[in-house]
Amino acid sequence: MILVTGGAGYVGSHCVKELLRQKHEVVIFDNLNQGVREAVLGEHFVEGDLLHPEDLQGIFDHYEIDAVMHFAALASVGDSMRNPQRYYENNVIGTLNLLDAMHEHRVNQLIFSSSAAVYGDPDFVPIPEDHRKLPKNPYGRTKWMMEQAMADYWQAYDLRYIALRYFNAAGCDPDGQLGENHDPEEHLIPIVLDVALGKRDRITIFGTDYDTPDGTCIRDYVHVSDLAMAHALSLDALTAGGKSTAYNLGIGNGYSVREVINSCRRVTGCDIAVEEGSRRSGDPAVLVADPTCVMHELSWRPRFTDLDEIVGTAWRQRKARIS
Repeated sequence: MILVTGGAGYVGSHCVKELLRQKHEVVIFDNLNQGVREAVLGEHFVEGDLLHPEDLQGIFDHYEIDAVMHFAALASVGDSMRNPQRYYENNVIGTLNLLDAMHEHRVNQLIFSSSAAVYGDPDFVPIPEDHRKLPKNPYGRTKWMMEQAMADYWQAYDLRYIALRYFNAAGCDPDGQLGENHDPEEHLIPIVLDVALGKRDRITIFGTDYDTPDGTCIRDYVHVSDLAMAHALSLDALTAGGKSTAYNLGIGNGYSVREVINSCRRVTGCDIAVEEGSRRSGDPAVLVADPTCVMHELSWRPRFTDLDEIVGTAWRQRKARIS
């Protein structure tokens, strides 16, 4: 059985769907602070918190766990700058509690939801996995700390792991079953789409003076269903005795904030109002993945590489939520 922490959240729920499609047995563990009950798929769900070791003890005692996929983390750059204590507590202490429970119960396969935020401002793009790590916000630092902790547990306790460094997760389940339901919403595409739906007056561009072609930040948008497939392939690799490592998950191509807004205009047919604001603390100018390693070693190929197609899956789900 696969334990999926944070399996009621955005990326976690899409991964659970892929695991179930591949006939894996799955148990979801989530405190529902970020996730939603409606996104829980499958038969097995336990409401609990990584900060409560007794909750973890209960789930490992009750279920025969073979491997863990760990998504249960706070994941906002801006919020981490304002509230670092929450991020170190949840993302560091919570993950260490999970690692200790795995060690105690002799579960030694872990797929970890990491982030491109571990790199900070890159020296060059696209970014390979061996690029130096200098995260510039507490969120990125917590992810890098836990990657280092997993490497130490691997050396000491034979914990085998794959850390998947997401660039910008985007889009929604093409079947329309699952969506993106953050509260508050801080991801660019759903915010722009909310302007198109009339739920917001305008989108604010945070920084128009970056050293990029149009002055706005550039990000690598990878579809959430492609992220889910990468997790399933990582599980297969660990089950087959594969190495402990980290992979970038991105399409290898970046889009600016203005390009995303224009894509949303094309997809929705709506005139989206824009205002320009100052830079946000902690935002690198450009983050674009070099996904060569994961493509070569896990044979991962993203299905969604066109920005309008990615936005389209999010738009269909966003409209369905209000219909």
